Parts: sequence; C-alpha cells; structure tokens
Amino acid sequence: MTTWHEHAIFWHAYPLGLVGAEPVLDPAAPVAHRLPRLAGWLDHAVELGASALLLGPVFTSHSHGYDTVDHFTIDPRLGDRGDFDALVAAAHERGLKVVLDGVFNHVGSRHPAFLRAVDGGPDHPEAGLFRLTWPEGATAGTRPGYATFEGHEGLVALDHDADAVAELVEEVMRYWLRAGADGWRLDAAYAVPPSFWAKVLPAVRAEFPEAYVVGEVIHGDYAGFVAASGVDAVTQYELWKAIWSSLNDRNLYELDHALGRHNALLETFAPMTFVGNHDVTRIASRLSDRGHLPHALVVLFTVGGAPSVYAGDEYALEGVKEERLGGDDAVRPAFPDVPGQLAGDLEVLRLHRELISLRRRHPWLHRARTAPLELSNEILAYEVTAPGERLVVVLNLGDGEAEVGARAGGVLAGGADLDGDRVRVPGHGWAVLG
Repeated sequence: MTTWHEHAIFWHAYPLGLVGAEPVLDPAAPVAHRLPRLAGWLDHAVELGASALLLGPVFTSHSHGYDTVDHFTIDPRLGDRGDFDALVAAAHERGLKVVLDGVFNHVGSRHPAFLRAVDGGPDHPEAGLFRLTWPEGATAGTRPGYATFEGHEGLVALDHDADAVAELVEEVMRYWLRAGADGWRLDAAYAVPPSFWAKVLPAVRAEFPEAYVVGEVIHGDYAGFVAASGVDAVTQYELWKAIWSSLNDRNLYELDHALGRHNALLETFAPMTFVGNHDVTRIASRLSDRGHLPHALVVLFTVGGAPSVYAGDEYALEGVKEERLGGDDAVRPAFPDVPGQLAGDLEVLRLHRELISLRRRHPWLHRARTAPLELSNEILAYEVTAPGERLVVVLNLGDGEAEVGARAGGVLAGGADLDGDRVRVPGHGWAVLG
C-alpha cells in the first residue's frame, strides 16, 4: 500500500521565527494570534510544489520552542488551539499534510512537572520522569542534580527507561494526531535510546497507521537506527554535508562517495534529504560560489529520499548560524505576511519550482538509486534509475565546457548540447536529461 509520505516534498517552517514572536515567553502577556500569518504562506508552499508542511515547535515553551513547558497547549506567542485547528484545516484544504516537531528527549527547566519533582524530593511521583541525582538523605526541598541535553541547564533530560515517560510521549503524539496532524519529527532522536521509540511507536501506529515519523539523527548508523527504533526515516545530514562541501572544495569525489552510501540507505528506507534547515547555516551563505547553488538543488531533487525545503531557501535567503546565545536568529528570521513582500532571489524561486515539478513528474525518484557515469574533481555525471526508469544528471563546477559520455533522450532542465552519446554542459552549468 502506498502511503502519502512516499512521494512527499516538505516545506519546512520555524513558526516562532517566521511570525516574529518574542524571544522569551511572558506568561502574563495575552495570547498573540500569529499563526494565521503562517496560513498566509500555505498557497506559496503549494505553488512551490510542496505536498507537506513540516512545522517547527508550536507547543508552549519558555524561549526557542525546544524548552517545552506544556506539550498540550499552543505557545501563546503563536496563538491558541483554535488558531492551530484553523491552520491544519487550511493546510489540508490545499492538499498539504502537516508534520509537527516533537521534543521528547527533554523539557524546559520551567516545566511544571520538573519544578514539582524538584520541590517534592526523591519520593515525589514525578521525580521518576527525569534523571535526577539526589544528595544522601535528601528530602522535599533538597535541590537535586539533573541530566541535561548537551550541557544546556535549561533543557532537562527525561528518563527514557521510565514507563511514565513512554506513556507521556505516546499520549502527546496521539493527542495531536487526533487533532489533525499527519506525522512527527522527533527532535534529537539520536539522544534517545532506539528501544524507547520501539516501545512508543507501535501504540501510536495502531491508531494512526499512516502517520509519518522522521527522527533527527546527525551521525552514526542511520539504517541501524531506523531498524531498531521503528521510525520511517531519519534526517540525511551526511548527504547534506557532502553536497555543500564538495561544491565548495570542487571535489565531486566526496559527493559521489556520499551518494554511494545514500544508495545503501535506500535499500531499507528513504531518508529525509535537505540542503538547509532551522539548525544550520543557510545554503546560500554556506556556498563559497553562489553560482553553484543550482547544483546543490539539482542533487536534492534528483536523488532518492523525501526532500525538504527550509522556508526562505527557495528565495536564496542568507543567514549564518553561530555558536552563541541567539546564534540561530539569523537563520530563523521573521517573514512578511505575504510572500510577495519578501525580498529574495526570484530566479532561485523559479528554479525550485522547476525542479520540484520535475520531481513530481517522476515520483519513482523517491527510492531511485544513482550510479556515476563520469567523475573528476569538477565534473560528475550520474544516472538515476528505478525499474523501467532513468534520468541522467550532469554537474560541471569547472570554468570550461564539460563533455561527458551519456545516452540521453533530451534536456529536461538546465542547459546542455546533445551529440549522439556525448553531452556538453557549459562551465559552471548543469543539466537533467531524460
């Protein structure tokens, strides 16, 4: 049975930034109904060619969304449940699925359950939700130590060996799927034992068999994690790095190597592929030669996987992530109410639409494999195949014309001259061939 996510193309938005929410929640402030501003971008996502909306955190948090204080309410800086329901309904009316960001490795240090556990002592019923370390003889009012997420004191790690944590996560996931969501991105999934997800997900899937679940995994054994956890996919950071790094270094051997490893993953699952997200420097800023931005996009939309476009990358917005407090702000900017007011590169927007259209006309690319036809530091020609299907992609990073041997029926995108089994692509050019 084909499921919706097998041919999904995601438009990824970080709501708190996009709508210009305050950086820190003021619990005394009135609800700010900003989610309708995001609804103003749904037609843009559809025109781009996306079929799903990947939302960053929308639940009540203290600051950036990943320090949750209530999994069951919408962040008042964004709006309320009515605003959420209207957004989901508007997305579904346009044929867009909605995937939510689930922060289940940790909670914010202002989470009421954590505060009650800290105040209540080691015998408090909620103390078992967290990995707390109590001094000998501790009683109510004794301050414990606690495990954090990557050393951030504001992010309190949950105890994933506790049944109560599994029950909480199951409840949250099903609650919002019942509210109309179509799937989950599992934030920092790599920091959680795969066995935890294997315990939680069967109950979720029993009620919502078509829910898409993608885990954020940066390093390690992607296929092993998928097999052990039961998620549908993980984020393909290895390919992301190889794309921009190989273009910057003009070392397409690196990209070819990564595509070989990507093929192996596609034997068992289809990764979520991307060239940008809310956690990394934007691709337009990452590339040392903006002329090679199209090459990055061509790879994204012609290899197997579930492609995701981070909001603003389609306009070639710039932004550099910095390792400091507020260092994500540049890649999470506020957007105007409507797309026409956003100053960006319309030629890059046009290219996104062209390549996404090509992708949607060839849905078999979801699980297609690649094989190199010609390879050098500055030239990579690869064929993309599935049973009965074939495309050829040529990337040229060099100053001069590239001539490669490739059997092709015509130019589907980009620019090339065909002469029998020879394909010529201009300097810094690219082509997708039928």
